[in-house]
Amino acid sequence: MTDAKTETRSVVIERVMPHPPEKVWRALTQPHLIQEWLMKNDFAPNVGHRFTLRSDPVPQWDGKIDCEVLTIEPHKTLAYSWGALGLGSVVTCTLTKVEGGTQLRMEQSGFQLPAQKQAFAGATYGWQRFLGNLEQLLARAE
Repeated sequence: MTDAKTETRSVVIERVMPHPPEKVWRALTQPHLIQEWLMKNDFAPNVGHRFTLRSDPVPQWDGKIDCEVLTIEPHKTLAYSWGALGLGSVVTCTLTKVEGGTQLRMEQSGFQLPAQKQAFAGATYGWQRFLGNLEQLLARAE
């Protein structure tokens, strides 16, 4: 019998957005804006607040992600758990003011491979799409 090796992986995406940190922060923390780029939600920017992200159900998924706010440092850092059952990952968004705008670093950490290989692949794809939606939202909200 062979021992299966477990590896913990993260999805990390960094983008410079031509907007001030305050504007990016609003899009990350206001429920009606989160809905436009991510999913429907009942988010509140308070440490310990439990919230649910909601999307259309598909086979093998009810369309709900249970989350909890872990860290709030206005205009700098937002972290929340992503999925209470099984996945157990953490999403951390870090904002850094740079020349010409804000660098956004999004990391979803805690994927246990190989068991969560499908979830890791889905997050890798999904966050590219979600952050593209965020950029479009910020461009429209000039």
